[in-house]
Amino acid sequence: MEQTNKYLNLLLTILLSTIIGGLIMLFLGHNPIEAYIQLLRGAFVGKLNFGTTLQKFVPLLLTSVAFLVASRVGVFNVGVDGELYLGAIAAAWVGFTFTSVPGPILILMCLAIAVIVGAAWAYIPGSLKAYLGVNEICVTILMNYVATYITSYLVNGPLSAKTGVPQTPTIAEGAQLTKILKPSQANTGLFIALAIVAIIYWILQNTTIGYRFKSVGLNPMHAEYVGINPKKTIINSMLLSGAVGGLAGAIEVLGVYGYFLDGFSSGVGFDGMLVVLMVKGDMKMVPFVAFFIAALKAGALGMERYTGLPKSIVDTIIAIFIIFATMENLFSFYKKKRIKTVQASVSERD
Repeated sequence: MEQTNKYLNLLLTILLSTIIGGLIMLFLGHNPIEAYIQLLRGAFVGKLNFGTTLQKFVPLLLTSVAFLVASRVGVFNVGVDGELYLGAIAAAWVGFTFTSVPGPILILMCLAIAVIVGAAWAYIPGSLKAYLGVNEICVTILMNYVATYITSYLVNGPLSAKTGVPQTPTIAEGAQLTKILKPSQANTGLFIALAIVAIIYWILQNTTIGYRFKSVGLNPMHAEYVGINPKKTIINSMLLSGAVGGLAGAIEVLGVYGYFLDGFSSGVGFDGMLVVLMVKGDMKMVPFVAFFIAALKAGALGMERYTGLPKSIVDTIIAIFIIFATMENLFSFYKKKRIKTVQASVSERD
């Protein structure tokens, strides 16, 4: 019953955010119904539009899961963007350096190095948190800047393609993921992402690793009392979180761009964190909310093109959605009504 109410609250939140967004459009002198129709067309009608939605969905899904994994142990890994960037440039380096390696093996090499680099980068704030008690939020935010500066230096220096654009050389054709909805950039990275998310969900729900994560997140002292090492568990969660973040970067390089482009991420790691906060850590809801946000962002261009409404109005709707979704008691009247019903039935029995 409680789980059903959670899903109902999310649907009501989406509906309320949509209504308020429509009122804002009306205030600006636009027809909200027409605007939403064009937004839906821009997100779902045609291979290009739907493919663009799927393209935006993949990194958002992976960065959401990356943040969620760390949050299971009570750690806020705000540095997913940094892990994504470093994983992406590592994958690009392997992709344009080892061009003689057969395609499938080269793809695995690119994904593997991205996972390793992302995990290694996340190990730093994880170990500082576990052994020294350093605030991971401050560290990961600062490390995002460091990662950005490192990758920017590399694409403007040692790894530059010398094209006048801050990017690496194009990776080997064999390392590029297959497009699935041409002419969009949607690619087989979608299936890799879904498989990884399914595996992580199974790990968190059905293995001792997931049990340790949950135990440390709920009560580190009790977890230690029953034989779980909280420090090791925190570090392991950050390693897994960073690995997923690095994988997200690799898929963007191998499937969308074909090279590392300076500043390509546009804050997708931060968006992933917001998705997790919106669903309050419920992993089953993450794919649906991530897809909803991706559809809004993909459809915004179509809405702007055909109605003249700036695409920033979609960011406003998302912001409203986030505010409402994170308000614990927004739809608590259902709970209050249920309590009153129970109290009334008890009184009648008395």
